[in-house]
Amino acid sequence: MHLSAVSRLILQDFRSYEALDLTIGGQLVALVGENGAGKTNLLEALSLFAPGRGLRRADLAEMARQDGPGSFAVSIALAEDGSRLGIGLGLPDPEGKRARIARIDGSPAGSAVAFSEYIRLVWLTPDLDGLFRGSAGDRRRFLDRLVLAVDPSHASRSNALERALRSRNRILEESPHEASWLDAVEREIAELGVAVAAARAETVGRLTAIIAAGGDESSPFPRAMIGLDGEIDRLVEGLPALDAEDQYRALLRQGRQRDRAAGRTLLGPQASDLLVRHAAKGIPAEQGSTGEQKALLIGLVLAHAKLVRAMSGLPPLVLLDEVAAHLDPRRRGALYAGLAELGCQVWMTGADPALFVDLPAGAQRFTVTAGQVVAID
Repeated sequence: MHLSAVSRLILQDFRSYEALDLTIGGQLVALVGENGAGKTNLLEALSLFAPGRGLRRADLAEMARQDGPGSFAVSIALAEDGSRLGIGLGLPDPEGKRARIARIDGSPAGSAVAFSEYIRLVWLTPDLDGLFRGSAGDRRRFLDRLVLAVDPSHASRSNALERALRSRNRILEESPHEASWLDAVEREIAELGVAVAAARAETVGRLTAIIAAGGDESSPFPRAMIGLDGEIDRLVEGLPALDAEDQYRALLRQGRQRDRAAGRTLLGPQASDLLVRHAAKGIPAEQGSTGEQKALLIGLVLAHAKLVRAMSGLPPLVLLDEVAAHLDPRRRGALYAGLAELGCQVWMTGADPALFVDLPAGAQRFTVTAGQVVAID
């Protein structure tokens, strides 16, 4: 069953919303309101149906409405070609285990990963504006989000790798002479690390092909060249998986004293970087103007949405928070045209209604005020 358009959004005690029941019928959905009105809260609610912690990366307790009961619930109806499915999640017991509870058509689901059979999500938020000039860690998180949208199991591998790395760091600090213990942990790190690096490399390779196939030098969203930079990435690129694991494990063993002094494991996927270049200009993305960097990032996200659809068979739900505000009219028009061509449902936010006057026919616009959402058209 391929369902990816949200036809209804219901919130209970989520962020600024005591209760909300919103019916959706458009492919392009614009949420208009002043800063702090609650627009991004709606996008965050939708983003929770992807693996991970949502677009704000917040703790569950932070999502519960202030002065509310401490619990919250979010549910959506997905519809396509007459089929309909309800999925929901929430924090039901603020005093109990703080775990997200997931349901599909009323039946318990193991986790949000189960939703990926029915919905995939792609998003772009203002905190990504400085991605290319920011830290390698920011770019790794961005890359892992790209991977998650096409490979939901990437989350469990990445989490397991983080736990294994913490174990190794702790052993190096507290019991550095426990060689057999370190050998066992490093074997696990090598297997998981190569799997994580390989998933990233596959996504980068497929995304590169999508970008190349859609290359249009006249587009206001310039073509990006992307790659990975890290020792483990070179191992994965040049060796079969088992050989890469053996090499990585040997390097971990050799680096124990160095890593103990550093207080962390210096080699692995946690040290890789995502490299992005402006293809037409042949320069690193961070050397472009602010406008060029924004356009590169938008082009990358649009290409990723195409990749998600191609790999999963599901048109992703695309969430764009304050993306149109800093685009000139030419780029804004090109963005709306590109979004319409994607065939995906897109939710956008903005403070100025004028930003959305050029949306194509069939788009829906809503005014958002404190805890209230009202249809404009």
